[in-house]
Amino acid sequence: MTKQNVAEPESLGEAMNKTELFFQKNGRLVTYIFLALLVIAALVFGYRSLIVQPRIEKAAEMIAQAQARFEAENPDFELALQGDANGAGFLDVIDQYGSTPSGNLAKHYAGICYLRTGDLENAAAYLAKFSPVKGIPGALINAQNYGLQGDVAVEQQDYAAAVKFYEKAVAAADNNMTAPMYLRKAGLAEQAQGNTEKAAACYERILTSYPASMEAREAEKLLGGATK
Repeated sequence: MTKQNVAEPESLGEAMNKTELFFQKNGRLVTYIFLALLVIAALVFGYRSLIVQPRIEKAAEMIAQAQARFEAENPDFELALQGDANGAGFLDVIDQYGSTPSGNLAKHYAGICYLRTGDLENAAAYLAKFSPVKGIPGALINAQNYGLQGDVAVEQQDYAAAVKFYEKAVAAADNNMTAPMYLRKAGLAEQAQGNTEKAAACYERILTSYPASMEAREAEKLLGGATK
């Protein structure tokens, strides 16, 4: 029998020598890559600390000015929207800091202001620009946003779209305060389309899932009307 040439396993020393040889040939390239990564990391950190954070803080200051007018005893929605020399409006926050959390929230408020002033087209546009946020307080805002989009759709007599928005509002914040309110609105929008069975299902859900809610008593009356 002829002997077959069998490669002997590479020793640890040989492997180390190959590693050293690689770095001898490519050390400068590896060093450049490493330094480049450090520079990128420093830029990211610097960008966040020197640019992003100040923008977030400035946006928060500006939206506070607009919110003060929005939440006044006699709110001026046009002023809260547009701002003036004495303070920023929600549109200013969006234009200058639209990518910040405050800029995102300003889109929601701007939609409300347009709705309150009767501009349904811009109300729908700005409410739709708002991106849902995380957390329990955020869930309530998300639900309100979907609910207001449903209200706009009702004003535009697009009841099918309104139902979808109200259903999203219920899913966004499933609680005894807001969910039954949006279920009631969804039922009314279904009735407006002649969908009595779907409307009844909304009212029944209020009674079974949210019996302690303020809408439960009214749901009984609405259910009676929907099933006649």
